[in-house]
Amino acid sequence: RVFWSWCKIMGKKKSDCQDRGACGFESYYSEIFGTRWNSLKEALQKETSSVPYKISESSKTYFLDSASIFAAYSLPLKNAEEILDLCAAPGGKTLVLSSLMEKNASLTCNERSFDRKMRLVKVCDECMPEDIRSRVKITCSDGALWCRTKTECFDRILLDVPCSSERHVLNDEKYLNQWSPARIKTLSIEQWALLSSAYRMLKKDGILLYSTCALSHKENDDVIERLLKKFDDAEIIFLDSEFYIQNKNDVERVKEFSPQFSLIHPERTQFGYHIFPDMQNGAGPIFFSIIRKKK
Repeated sequence: RVFWSWCKIMGKKKSDCQDRGACGFESYYSEIFGTRWNSLKEALQKETSSVPYKISESSKTYFLDSASIFAAYSLPLKNAEEILDLCAAPGGKTLVLSSLMEKNASLTCNERSFDRKMRLVKVCDECMPEDIRSRVKITCSDGALWCRTKTECFDRILLDVPCSSERHVLNDEKYLNQWSPARIKTLSIEQWALLSSAYRMLKKDGILLYSTCALSHKENDDVIERLLKKFDDAEIIFLDSEFYIQNKNDVERVKEFSPQFSLIHPERTQFGYHIFPDMQNGAGPIFFSIIRKKK
C-alpha cells in the first residue's frame, strides 16, 4: 500500500513498475519495512553521520560512521593475540581494532582489490602510531579462498563483507536504476563464501564479528542462520550475555576516541543487531552478529 501510494505521487501506473530499478527498489524495501520505510528512506538520503576517530596525537584523524565504531568495538579483544580483518578496506574498522588490541597482539588486514588495498595502506600509515603500525600486516587476496591453506589460526576475526549498501544506491541515480533483487542474491552467495571461510580459520573458543551495511535480512540474519545450520559448534553471543560482558573491551577506552559511541542503541534481530539512521541520529545502517566457535 505504501509503495503504490509512492507510485501515484510519482505519476506512475502499476504496470510501469517492475521489480527492477527505482520502482523495484521502492517496492522491495517498503515490503520489508512497511510504514517505517518512508522515515528510514528519508534518513538514508541525508548525509552520513561521520565522527572523528584519532588514535594518538601524532596520527591523522579519520572520519567514519559512529555505527561502524560501535560494530567494530563489539568484537571483544581480551586475550586475543592473532586478529584478522578479512575485508578491511577502506580501513575505519581496522583503526578501531588496532587501537583496542592488546600490546602483544598482531592484526592481519586483507583486501582483495589492489586499489582498495593501497587506500587501506595509506589509512594505516597515516592514522596509526608506529608502535601499532608495526604489528599490522596488510595483504591482498580473495578471503573466500584463505580457508584452503589456513585452519583455526585466528583468535578474533572481523568480517565486514561486501553488501548492497542501499544508502549509496539510493543516493546515486545510476546505481538506483540498475538495482534488482538478483544483486542481493548474488551478494548473499559471496557473503556466505567469505563467512564460511572465515569461520574455518577461527580457533576454538574464538570470536568472529560479521557485519554489513545492508538492510535486507537476506544479507544479514539469513547468512548467519546458514552458518548455524552448517556448523554445530557455532553459537551467537549477544551483548548482554555473561560471556560477552566478561570478554568485551573496556568501554571507557572507546569513549576516549569517540564520545558519540555511547549514544548508539542498536535494535536486536534474530541473530544480531541492526543500527538504523532513522532511530540513531543518522548513524548506520549497520548490521552485526557476534559468533563464537565453541570448544
